[in-house]
Amino acid sequence: MDKPSRRSRERAATDHDIRQTARTLLVEQGPEAVTLRAIARELGITAPALYRYYGSRDDLIEHLRLDVCADLAAELAEDIVGMPDDGALQLFAICKGFRRWALTHTKEFTLVFASPTGEVGSAAGSVTTLSRVDEPFGRIFLITAGQVLATQTLATPPEEQVPSELRDDLAAFQGELLAVLTESGLAFPAEKLDLGTTYLMIQFWARLYGHVTLEVFGNYPIPVSKPDVLFDAMLADLAREIGLQVT
Repeated sequence: MDKPSRRSRERAATDHDIRQTARTLLVEQGPEAVTLRAIARELGITAPALYRYYGSRDDLIEHLRLDVCADLAAELAEDIVGMPDDGALQLFAICKGFRRWALTHTKEFTLVFASPTGEVGSAAGSVTTLSRVDEPFGRIFLITAGQVLATQTLATPPEEQVPSELRDDLAAFQGELLAVLTESGLAFPAEKLDLGTTYLMIQFWARLYGHVTLEVFGNYPIPVSKPDVLFDAMLADLAREIGLQVT
C-alpha cells in the first residue's frame, strides 16, 4: 500500500488540529464559541482557509458532534466491560454512565443533546436523539435494550393503547430499530418489537433524557440535596413500571 503523500498527511494533521481546537473552544467557552473565525484565530490562519476542510460552520459542528458521540459511546462501552451478561444490569449501567458523562461534560452535552436547531447549528443533526440509531451512542443504548427485550418479558402496552396519531412515526422507527438489532448479531425475535414495545422504548428514553437534562441545567423544581438518590429512584421506578427484573 502506498504511503500517504506529504500533502495528505499535512491535510489530515490540519483537520485534526481544527477539530481539537473546536473541542477546546467548546469545553472552555461553550457551543456558541465554536466559530470558524475563532478557530482560525487560534490556529493562526485565515478563516477562508478553513473552507478547504469544512464547507460551513454547520459542517464543522456536525463533525464535532459525531466526535463527541463516539467518545461517549466508548466511555459507556468501557463501563460494561467485565459486567455479567445481563442486559438489564448493563442497560442501567449505561443509564448511570450517561448521567455521569453529562454532568462532567456539560458543554459537550449541550452541543449534542440540548442545542435547539438553528442555535448551535442549523443542520438537521444538531440535536442527537435515539432516531440517530446508526451512531455509536444510539447503537450501544439500543443494542443493550434489545438484549433486555430478547431475554425478559416486559409489561409493554398493547398496540391499541398506543395513540393512533403516533403509530406511523413509531412504525418507521420500529423498522430502523430492528435493522440495528439484526446487524448487531443479536438473536432478537422480531415479533417482540411491536408498536407497544417501540412506544415503551421511546418513553423510557424520554424519562431518562428529561431527568438528566433537568439535572445538568439545574432545573429541578425543588432543591435536591442528594441527586444520586433521586436518579436511582427514577431508574427503579422505570424498572418496576415495565416489569423489569434487575438482579
